[in-house]
Formats: sequence, structure tokens, C-alpha cells
Amino acid sequence: MRHGVIFLPEQRWASARQRWVRAEELGFDHAWTYDHLNWRWLREKPWFATVPTLTAAATATSRIQLGTLVASPGNRHPVPFAKEVMTLDDISEGRFICGIGAGAGGFDDEVLGQRPLGPRERADRFAEFVELTDRLLREPVTSYQGTHFTTTSAHLHPGCVQRPRVPIAVAAMGPRGIRLAARYADIWVTIVFPGHGEPYRYDAAVPTFREQSARLDEECALIGRDPASIRRLVVTGARVDGVLESVETYRDACGLFGEAGVTDLVIHWPRPEFPYAGREDVLDDIAASVLSPTVGAR
Repeated sequence: MRHGVIFLPEQRWASARQRWVRAEELGFDHAWTYDHLNWRWLREKPWFATVPTLTAAATATSRIQLGTLVASPGNRHPVPFAKEVMTLDDISEGRFICGIGAGAGGFDDEVLGQRPLGPRERADRFAEFVELTDRLLREPVTSYQGTHFTTTSAHLHPGCVQRPRVPIAVAAMGPRGIRLAARYADIWVTIVFPGHGEPYRYDAAVPTFREQSARLDEECALIGRDPASIRRLVVTGARVDGVLESVETYRDACGLFGEAGVTDLVIHWPRPEFPYAGREDVLDDIAASVLSPTVGAR
């Protein structure tokens, strides 16, 4: 199993840098950050931009993979976004993962003055976003005519370091999103339960994950794709809780999710207060007994 960590982009880089480097030293396989203009509970708090943060993280580290979890069409157009992805892949020397999701609307839509979209229209927009992003990252020149996104002769040179493109991680829980993941994703991402209510303990999340994973298998079968070619990533801390209580709960969660087919388990770096409150020292215990710590990160 691969292990990942999410950092909220809330600290000035002088402090944030230490945490990104520390994640690499602890032995995490990948590190991520949110891609919002501002974010629900921390709307009045410090919040830095995603791409510059990941660029800085790429220059401060040497091994760990880096990514957006997730970028969305609510505040991204595929053409400039693909150019940024290509550049991040170059700066990180092939360590970037392009995490994308439909977006939940809300604060970012308000900031940009966008009208709220209904579920079907939001799903339509996301389908175009995924398809066009995939094409842009694969092809040197792309033209596309859609309802939500259009481009004429978009050039992407020299292309991604990783071939045929950077890995795409598609966040999806519903039938249509999982269908998109089956067609385009290298990594399928789920928080298991939709919405922002009270979280479920990790062991209670396993049956629902199995149902979603089985649906992904079915969608792969319909298009003749090997389901094993898609990694399955669970994000904990939002709707799945209890994983970081101790090294024992982390190891238990890895075992239960691993048996269910999870290939990648992602936590949030513990914060001193809500949301994602927790103790950082638990990470040292996890590194010592579960991960493979490294030294000498840049």
C-alpha cells in the first residue's frame, strides 16, 4: 500500500516548507494540497495559492510525489491548467499527479461570480473537464468544442515528463463520476461518503468502499479495461475518521482497507484545531512502524 498526506495551504512557505520536507523524510509516497480560492471553515483564515505552493514543494523535495487533491472546473479552465500541470511535472522531474474532481460549488463559485449549477449540469461540465484535460496532456496540439469548454489549436510543448502524460486521479463516488474514472483515471479517489456531515469510523467505511469499488470494476468491464490498472485511493479525515488516533488504528485501517482493495491511503497532516485536529507525534510512530523513513531530503 502507498501512503499519502494532505497539507492545507494555510502556512507561509517558511513554515510550510518544513512540513513538506518532513513528509518525504517520514516515508510518505505522495503529498497533496487542496485547490480552492478559499475553503469553507477557514474562509477568513490564511490560504495560499495551490500551484505556487506545489512548485515550491517540488524544489524542496526530491522523491515524494506531489499533486492536487483536487482541482476542479469551478475555478480552472483545462487549457491553462494543463500548461501548469506540464510545468509542475517538469519542475518535479516527473513526480506530479493531476488530481481532479467535479467540485462542490459554494465559496469559489461566489468569489468568481458564477451562477450555481445543478447536479446534472455540474456533472456535464466535469465530464468535459476530464476529457479535455486528458487530451491536452497527451497531445501536442488540441482543438475541442464543448458546451462548457472550448479551445482551438492549444499547443502543449514539450509535453509531460511522464508519458503518455502525468497520472490523472479522478475523485468520484456517484455512478457517472465512477464511469469517468473507469475511462480516464490512473487513480480513482474517494472520500467514501459524500457531503460534510459527521464522519464515520474507518471500519464502518469499508463496506461502502467495497460497493463503490465493485461499481468501478463493472464500468471497467463495460469498456474492456483491466480494473487492476486503476489504483484506488481513499482520503481519510473528512468523512472517514479514527485512522490517526494511534499507530495501532493506522495499521488496522491499512489492513482493513488493503483487504478491500485500497492501494493508496491518504491522511491529513494533523492540525492543532478543527478541522483535522490531531497530534503530529503520531506520524513519527507511524513512520517508525509502517512507513520507510528516509534522510537527506533537499
